[in-house]
Amino acid sequence: MRKKIIAGNWKMNKLPNEAIDFIDKLIPLVKNTENELVLCVPYTDLFYSLLTAQKTNIKIGAQNMHFEEKGAYTGEVAPSMLKSIGVEYVIIGHSERRQYFNETDESVNKKVKAAFLNSLKPIVCVGETLEQREKGKTEEIITTQTTLALEGLTPEQVKNVIIAYEPIWAIGTGKTATSEDANNSIKAIRDKICQIYGQNVSESVIIQYGGSVKSTNCKELFTMPDIDGGLVGGASLDPEEFAKIVNYDK
Repeated sequence: MRKKIIAGNWKMNKLPNEAIDFIDKLIPLVKNTENELVLCVPYTDLFYSLLTAQKTNIKIGAQNMHFEEKGAYTGEVAPSMLKSIGVEYVIIGHSERRQYFNETDESVNKKVKAAFLNSLKPIVCVGETLEQREKGKTEEIITTQTTLALEGLTPEQVKNVIIAYEPIWAIGTGKTATSEDANNSIKAIRDKICQIYGQNVSESVIIQYGGSVKSTNCKELFTMPDIDGGLVGGASLDPEEFAKIVNYDK
């Protein structure tokens, strides 16, 4: 049985002192969860968050990285730099990175490979726009993005990828895919992985849902058969609200 992974994506929010305060408040609220819990924080919060979360069940992730190990890439952070301070997870290919910073399926694939070279766990985002959804292209878009993101990986590596299905029209809008729609889209991704890598891999890979997840809808989403937790945006900025999502099964 696949575990549930619930990851918070703070995006460009929280100064280091705010990150420390948040984690201090979150620790007692989630100490008894059996779900895996990850906070993906801004670069400037990483070190402080890692120190504060030491010896707890809270894992720390980054929101992006470069695919090169070193070089003339001003402003970028290498995967080895993340690994060196104890980061375990990294979000790759979030729709905001694709939209605002021109990330492509090719760069996403390079980053996924670089993550594995540095023993980081990639959370790979895929999702369709409202226009694509209205044209009936959801399955085509998300399965193509998934296929290209995983290109060249071994079956064992694919087993250890976390995929986050985030319909772009639901991110930060308050709109959420119905639990059935979300599960159907995630099942389409799982079926595509099965087609390429086999049933054993497809049944092992963790696929999350993201897109206006909150405490009032998380249980319905996370108890669907193909949804393995969530990538949570705005609701991860409040420790009590986020704890309710992490503890959805209590």
